[in-house]
Amino acid sequence: MPFRARTALAAALVLGLTGAATAPALAHTSAVTAPAEHDAPDRKALRDAIKGLPNADATAALVRVGGTDGTWRGSAGVHDLVTERKADPHGRFRAGSITKIVTAAVALQLAAEGELDLDKPVQHYMPDLFPEGKQDGGKEFSPIPVRSLLNYTSGLRPGDGFDDEYAHRYDTLKPQTVVASAIAKGPEHDPGAEQHYRNIGYTVLGLLIERVTGDSYAHQASQRIFRPLHLRDTYFPGSDPRIRGPHNRGYQSMERPDGTTRLVDVTEWNQTDRFAAGDLISSTADLEVFTQALFGGDVVPQPQLKEMFTLPELAPGVPKAVFGAGLQRMEVDGKVVWLKTGARYGYTNMIASTENGTRTLVYSVNATDAKGKDMNAIAERIALAAFVPAEDEHVG
Repeated sequence: MPFRARTALAAALVLGLTGAATAPALAHTSAVTAPAEHDAPDRKALRDAIKGLPNADATAALVRVGGTDGTWRGSAGVHDLVTERKADPHGRFRAGSITKIVTAAVALQLAAEGELDLDKPVQHYMPDLFPEGKQDGGKEFSPIPVRSLLNYTSGLRPGDGFDDEYAHRYDTLKPQTVVASAIAKGPEHDPGAEQHYRNIGYTVLGLLIERVTGDSYAHQASQRIFRPLHLRDTYFPGSDPRIRGPHNRGYQSMERPDGTTRLVDVTEWNQTDRFAAGDLISSTADLEVFTQALFGGDVVPQPQLKEMFTLPELAPGVPKAVFGAGLQRMEVDGKVVWLKTGARYGYTNMIASTENGTRTLVYSVNATDAKGKDMNAIAERIALAAFVPAEDEHVG
């Protein structure tokens, strides 16, 4: 059981994620009593999960476990590797692909208002985006339902970006340019036939929201979600490479020519090209409020909220879908958990909840391998501690 739980959890979470360390800082934690002790968060496991930071895997970690079964808050590590002062538990960070859940929520609100039809093709709303005739890939685009953008089944190929992202971290790459490059490649498959986790569908969704509302995507998200929920740490930076307000520095392990590695400060980064797929800056406190409100039906009306918990039927013979409209489904120890991970250089994050809200999790880890192919070790320990019962942790 422990091995299967670990393997399933790590494998599932990796789907959503596409050096020298100083002396460890003590973990700073607090807990609130839960209604029933056997259902309460495992405080020891959570403390142990973030103990000993900074280390080779991460420089800091911020964690909030909530829900009707009880709450736990914890932080560990350092604000930066120069001063080595304690990590700010209220620090803001780059939320990465958690942005997609905000985008999905705005789109589903528009659907509830009758401004957006999920069954209508994107071409109906933005015909200028799709040139007539065959594209570079040798195929023409079939009508792409808006729903296919939401559940990663559109068939759009990834758009072009910078070859060396770090070298161009202060440059602006407009989302329109990214989308144009993706469409020029032609479709990879018919809409709805396969599911591939990519940014491009949500980049298009951001442009679609702007077309339908006649307003900027960032302003729509602010007016519809951030302000009503009083999310004071959450915003879109646009071309500003800085993180405004309190935040912990992000570092990335990079290889030197001689094969050794060094930690590079990657806190400042222009994320314009990520747009509605990954440009969000937030805090664990704000994301916990958002997660609990979303699963509680206070962000998206219930009929449209079901889209997030509905896995599409794909073509015969292809791998089964694991994503609904933005959210990923995962089963851990017999419990169904819906989640979204997000990572940008220096930061790896997650929001998660059981569908009934008994357990929620929000974390941000200042990972030194945030864009690596494997799940960060600290992030994995946090997720296991939050969702796998303590008795399952004993081997043998």
